[in-house]
Amino acid sequence: MEPITLRADGAGLTLAPSIGGAVTRYWLERDGATWEWLRPAPVMAAYPLVPYSNRIREGRFAFRGRTVTLPLNRPPERHAIHGHGWQARWQVIEAGPTEARLEYRHAADDWPWAYRATQRFTLGPTSLTVTITLTSETDAPMPAGLGWHPYFPRTPRAAIAADVGAVWLTDAETMPTALAPPPAGGDPSRGVTVDGATLDNCFVGWSRRALIEWPERGASLLMTAGPPLDYLVVFTPPALPFFCVEPVSHVTDAFNLAEAGRADTGRRVLEPGATMEATVTLSPRAATATPAPG
Repeated sequence: MEPITLRADGAGLTLAPSIGGAVTRYWLERDGATWEWLRPAPVMAAYPLVPYSNRIREGRFAFRGRTVTLPLNRPPERHAIHGHGWQARWQVIEAGPTEARLEYRHAADDWPWAYRATQRFTLGPTSLTVTITLTSETDAPMPAGLGWHPYFPRTPRAAIAADVGAVWLTDAETMPTALAPPPAGGDPSRGVTVDGATLDNCFVGWSRRALIEWPERGASLLMTAGPPLDYLVVFTPPALPFFCVEPVSHVTDAFNLAEAGRADTGRRVLEPGATMEATVTLSPRAATATPAPG
């Protein structure tokens, strides 16, 4: 399946339906200069998270008396991660100059519920909006969640600011251990530089607004999200050319935490035929000067 490219004045977006329904590039061309808003990648610069986000411990959880065992889909990691959509082939339902809609249908298997997911991309000269839906196509209630996983280009002075309430601390396998106030050096509410904090954590109490800045490029990007994307995963791996700011609908390992009695995980339950929907908008701004490389 050929990639799809959308254009809106100087803005461009390329999608790879057959590779996880992923975005492979989002950029702006203006006055002879090019700004890359996502990490340009031959495979994935951003991808959907359905029917759950982040990790499920050891690929196992219980739901209403049923034990579910999922394939471990990123060896050698021993936890299932990010659901199915990012590793699946999506179908093109619509494709126009500035809009496209993709669809993925999942038949019940190790995940014992059938569902349908869609992504709608709307590109404007100054914004990109992604709307993700998840619809149950099974005859029993289904645990559910979704999110969006963008990779941003890293520069030495790149910074992230987002109002958050608390953070899930993690163990060596990035699994949640305790909910705590954000540490002073890694609190997006105070602003963090990507090179100054090593994070791979889920933040709760997110205001659904995050500002990303690249001072040396004279550029910034405002990410806004709608409910139920009430949680924010921030990933700033050292020595890699990217970082991630991921709006999601639930915390890491939410299905197991909910089964253990926690009511603050964000896990949803979709009744037969029900749909959940979430929207993310990226609104970048670029200075008139030529951007620095990267």
